[in-house]
Amino acid sequence: MDRDALSDTLRALEQGEPQAVDRLLPFVYAEMRRLAAHYLRGERAGHTLQPTALANEAYLRLAGDRGPRWSSRTQFLCVAARAMRGILVDHARRRKAQKRGGGAAVVPLDTTALVGELPAIEFDDLDRALTDLAKLSERQAHVVELRYFGGLTIDETAVTLGVAPMTVKRDWALARAWLFRELTR
Repeated sequence: MDRDALSDTLRALEQGEPQAVDRLLPFVYAEMRRLAAHYLRGERAGHTLQPTALANEAYLRLAGDRGPRWSSRTQFLCVAARAMRGILVDHARRRKAQKRGGGAAVVPLDTTALVGELPAIEFDDLDRALTDLAKLSERQAHVVELRYFGGLTIDETAVTLGVAPMTVKRDWALARAWLFRELTR
């Protein structure tokens, strides 16, 4: 579904058109599956959470959400990224708790996402670091969430946050450096 068709479908959904849900569902599921595959690409073999299961669980969370609906692809990706991040963190914590702190789900961060080389990072450690970053700069934390978890471009992130692309580039660079320092301590 192209951006114009998606925008039209979202408007129709907002206006209560019942057929809009049928048109939107394949797009939503395809995007959720794409994001899930992106997150789990670097996972160890035999990981218990597969992209389809992650996409399904995130879709169920979003479908059950009674909050504001999405008005754009970028807003949808932002909400979906948050939902998947939560699921991955919960999964990592449950797994870690099962083995007295061992065996947590480990996900190598994309080396282009952070400065320098990083060892594999656990999702709950990344979540903690992002929460700490949000205390220092909420916008930088949102930039990381949208770029890394949402797969948005610099320009899409700028539109979503209502700032200039140059601001996003600067926040992205600062946030990557800060996360690199925090996660390699």
